[in-house]
Amino acid sequence: MSGEPRQLTDEANGTADPRPAPESPATPSTPPSPSPSSSGANSGAGSSDSALLGGASMAMAISTIREGTPVAVAVVVGVVWAWIVLALDSWLVSSTHGYTGGRAVRMLVPRLFLSVVLGLTIAEPLLFQIFDREIRQEMAVTRERDLADFRGSLTACNPLDGKDTTSRAECGDFHLTVKGAPASIREDIADNTTAVASLDQQIKTYNDALDKKLATERRECAKDRWIWRGNGWDTTETCERARADTSAYKQTSKVAEYEAKRAELVAKGNVLSEQLINTGAAYRTDVKKAIDAKVDEREKSQQHDGLLLRAEALSTVAWSDGFALFMMFLLHAVLLLVDAMPVLAKLMSGPSEYDRRLGERREANQRIHLEDQDVQRKVAAIDHEVRRYAAEVRAEEDKARLGHARYKARAEHARMVREELDARTARLLGE
Repeated sequence: MSGEPRQLTDEANGTADPRPAPESPATPSTPPSPSPSSSGANSGAGSSDSALLGGASMAMAISTIREGTPVAVAVVVGVVWAWIVLALDSWLVSSTHGYTGGRAVRMLVPRLFLSVVLGLTIAEPLLFQIFDREIRQEMAVTRERDLADFRGSLTACNPLDGKDTTSRAECGDFHLTVKGAPASIREDIADNTTAVASLDQQIKTYNDALDKKLATERRECAKDRWIWRGNGWDTTETCERARADTSAYKQTSKVAEYEAKRAELVAKGNVLSEQLINTGAAYRTDVKKAIDAKVDEREKSQQHDGLLLRAEALSTVAWSDGFALFMMFLLHAVLLLVDAMPVLAKLMSGPSEYDRRLGERREANQRIHLEDQDVQRKVAAIDHEVRRYAAEVRAEEDKARLGHARYKARAEHARMVREELDARTARLLGE
């Protein structure tokens, strides 16, 4: 009973599968590899020219950035950069092979942008060499103007007379520390002058009051105010009081002390003025030396010119004259076109025989890949069906095996029941 299911199970396990294996679809023949000789001939010259220009440009840039760089070092750096440019240009062109129509244009446009960016790094050092004389002249004029402005700011913020300029906001970075500044002497002279003026005011107040008292005395003691007293004419009591008041005012006033103090301050002012004259001469000399030292230091810092200074000078030269601006843009365009020529040549020449054959090969490979995927899906589906069928067969076998076991159990139970009935019947008959 179990022989037939076992045979099906063996077939499901793959030991004796009578079904034929699925036939794989016919694989199309792979097209022959296209020869890149024609495409390489079109792009090789342009890539080589760009690489040579890039190497020369980098060597010039290294010599400009680091003055005194050995020629051998500049040449080695230029050769390495030329190799990098050649590799990039070759990749920019070769990565577009095999594409035609609008897809080729979409592939070439971003590569053209990358080529232009690469061309800018090559064009700038070459432009610096082309306009080298004008750049150096503009840089010299700019340096002279900068030094003149710097000296003027130092002189304005550090006047030779020692005047304080700390309150001027524009002088924040131009203050110099010079010993012997006459500012303190000027402050002493100002204080001394203020004290003399104060004493002058006090002396004037005293003199004014004394003049009033003397005028009162002269008026009260005039002959027209005398009176007859005793044996002759004499002054009045009012005159005597006026004279006493004047004498008392002279005795109690400090005008003598004020005048002595004033004379002392005047002498001190003369001494301070003389010190200011002597100190001012030395201070002016020191300030001039300090300003000259600062200007020399700034001039030394401007001895080395880098790419940024050259770029700024080139921009100034170009925008100062229309023809110079036109020439700069023209040379920029020429150098950029030379560097982008491989991509432009590829874009303008259209698809070549090599591109068409490479495109056909790519399409054939893609078609083969899709067919292989379809075959794999079909094989997977067949394998799934085989596994499902094997599972069904095993289920039927198990079901049959369980039915046979139940049948044997029922038969054995019936036999035992019959035997027990026969035994009971025999006992009953024997009794």
